[in-house]
Amino acid sequence: MNITALIQLIALAAIPVTFAITLHEAAHGYAARHFGDYTADRAGRISLNPLRHIDPIGTVLVPLLILVTSKLAGGGGILFGWAKPVPVNFGQLRNPKRDMLWVAAAGPGANLFMAICWALVLKIGQTLPANYFSEPLLGMAEVGITINAVLMMLNLFPLPPLDGGRIAVSLLPGKLAWRFAMLEPYGFIILLVLLFTGVLGAILSPFIGAVLHLLSLLFNLR
Repeated sequence: MNITALIQLIALAAIPVTFAITLHEAAHGYAARHFGDYTADRAGRISLNPLRHIDPIGTVLVPLLILVTSKLAGGGGILFGWAKPVPVNFGQLRNPKRDMLWVAAAGPGANLFMAICWALVLKIGQTLPANYFSEPLLGMAEVGITINAVLMMLNLFPLPPLDGGRIAVSLLPGKLAWRFAMLEPYGFIILLVLLFTGVLGAILSPFIGAVLHLLSLLFNLR
């Protein structure tokens, strides 16, 4: 990959990756406020402005490094990143154990919504006559679909503090939920080990592929 292609790749990925990560976090804040916790609202974090959520390392540097290195290596890999976590005080929710599920699910739900929107953009781009803007638009839409499918399935992985872990804590009976929640301080380390050993990719790839295939069928994408 030459330097021009590399710059083009970064330019195409910047908008989809930024919005995929930051709107995921904003969705948690909206859901928390809906269920009674105003912590994120008071902190000014319930916003669609990406600048309020961007983490320079997790939102920009890490995803771009993974994207570039995976392309240089000729492989796919799991595109990984994070934004500044939206503060949620689960104790302030009207029904903490039950409402935790909906607050946690809001982030992956936002990614699903964005994946559908990018699939619609891709479909529109495929039906328009080829022009100067069509190729970049198609490339951006493809990145948007992929990154949102990846982030949705990654965050649904049942490991605290990921959203899937919090959903599991919400659904498990009391004592078992408490024991499972005790994994949270070690969750990020476990996740990194699974990520860099390839185990996480092997587990998530079939689910990511299923989401991409379903969107392709739904919108009749080429």
